This record gives sequence, C-alpha cells and structure tokens, in this order.
Amino acid sequence: MSPFSHVIGVDDAPFPRAHRGDVPIVGVAFAGTRLEGVLSSKVRRDGANATDVLASMISRSRFAAHTRLVMMEGIALAGFNVVDIHALAARLGMAVLVVSKREPNVPAVRHALLEKVRGGARKWKLVEKAGPMEPCADLFIQRAGLGMDEATAVIRRLAVHGRLPEPVRVAHLVASTLAVPGAID
Repeated sequence: MSPFSHVIGVDDAPFPRAHRGDVPIVGVAFAGTRLEGVLSSKVRRDGANATDVLASMISRSRFAAHTRLVMMEGIALAGFNVVDIHALAARLGMAVLVVSKREPNVPAVRHALLEKVRGGARKWKLVEKAGPMEPCADLFIQRAGLGMDEATAVIRRLAVHGRLPEPVRVAHLVASTLAVPGAID
C-alpha cells in the first residue's frame, strides 16, 4: 500500500470579486480513489488564517489518523490567504502537495502581493518559503514532506479523470456548491 493512500484534497468556494469576509472551504477525504467523506470550514478573503484553519479542520476530523497527504490546487485560498505548507505539514505530521495545471506568473503574483494586498510582504515570504513550482507529471507542484518521486507517483495514481488528482478535482466540485452569492466559477 502506498504511504500516501489516504489523502485530503482542499479547495475554496467561488466568490465574487467584491466579496469581503469569510469564504467557505472544503476538504474531501480519499482512500485511494474512493471518496470517504467531506470536511468544511471558512477562511478570510485575502486573510492570514488559512494555515491555522486547515490544520484545525483536518486534525479535528475523523480522517486525520489515516491521512498522510494534503493536496491543494494553488498555495492560497480565498484570494491571497496564503498557506504556509511547511508549517501545515509539521503541525499535521503529514505531507502537503500543491498542484497547478499551469506555471504561475511569479512576477505578477509578487507584484499583486507586494503592491495590492494587505500583509502582502509576509504572504510573499510564505510563497518564497514554499519554493519554486517544479514540473511534475504534467503539472507544476510545490511540496513539503515528500520527495519528487513520491509526488510523481501519487499524482499519476490519483489523476484518473484528467491531469488533476481526484482529491483536488472533487474538492473543487464540492466547493463550487458552496459558492458565495454572486460568484461565477
């Protein structure tokens, strides 16, 4: 059995550009490619609480004892609420894998954080701490607590309906049902 057979995928709900306040987030627990359950919480739009909320949501769940990997599409939730993936991995005692279909425009992200987002300098340091996005299994990734070979294997094993692994793909679908009024996904 793979050391990453139990995975929680996380995504945020869509929200309108003008929205301020909390945004729903969803975690979906998988055993292999089988959906085992759904978790939910909220994080602040462009806030600074994503790491704490994820750690609490996952550690309090009935899936925590078996989960070995948290997967996210992108390093931030609810706009620019950046997750400290290394702190999250340490707090949970499990690996964290960020996936993206496209290589991000790093200069644009840096500019947005440093010029337009409150607390952007601290958030940019978290992005830098996570390390550069690396090509992996037809995606780009950032990782904490697992090697490149392990990341490649888990992505290939769980990407059964396209490039995105099922926990991330399903988290996105479930989160879309919690869209903040006025959102366009």
